[in-house]
Amino acid sequence: MGRRPSEAPRELLVLKLLPNLVSILALCAGLTAIRFAIAGNFAMAILLIGTAAALDGLDGRLARMLKSESAIGAELDSLCDFVNFGVTPALVLYLWGLRPETSLGWIAVLVYAVCCMLRLARFNVGNRAVGEPAEKTVFIGVPSPAGAMLALAPMYLAFALSDALGGIVPLPPVLVALWMVGIGALMISRVRTPSLKRITIATDYARYALVGSVMVVAALLTYPWVTLLALSLGYLAAILVIFLRSIRAGTSI
Repeated sequence: MGRRPSEAPRELLVLKLLPNLVSILALCAGLTAIRFAIAGNFAMAILLIGTAAALDGLDGRLARMLKSESAIGAELDSLCDFVNFGVTPALVLYLWGLRPETSLGWIAVLVYAVCCMLRLARFNVGNRAVGEPAEKTVFIGVPSPAGAMLALAPMYLAFALSDALGGIVPLPPVLVALWMVGIGALMISRVRTPSLKRITIATDYARYALVGSVMVVAALLTYPWVTLLALSLGYLAAILVIFLRSIRAGTSI
């Protein structure tokens, strides 16, 4: 049924469209990463996936700040996450180092993408279910943006070795495929992983945290591959620490 002539059209502040625009920009970054990977520019592809991850962390906060959270915004965010962190990293890795093992490589791509889809579906259902606690203090399984950056770790390692040794250092495709499958398994696992939103520090140490953040950014700009590899290993170490603590405390995984 159409709108009655006497009814005034609903108005919406353009500013409240900003979170959805950020999600769309993240999607564009992810899809463009595939284009650069096809062209052989894998460094730019990784940069664009990282940009998509940064934008993904921004859109939800903008929606809460502007009080413009909506069902369509949540769906849009989830669909963009699947493309950016499920499809794009898998294809980039396949184009980079899995084509020599075509069949095995493509199986790894499919497994990783399906795991990412299941991870996002579980997260969405948990957020909507009545009485089901949302993943706020910790995540259950590796979240999809972190999974994407972890999945790309073989590329960080290969590029870091290439810079150090002055030549291309190929990694065995079988190991890359197994790594992808392992990260996919972590995404759908029940292992608790850290939520950066809930990390707190003492007020007296805030200035050191700021200086440390500047150092990380500077390291990313100066030694990107070594820094990304170190961050990935640090994240995995944090997951291991949480896992061991939960075992000691008798918490179910």
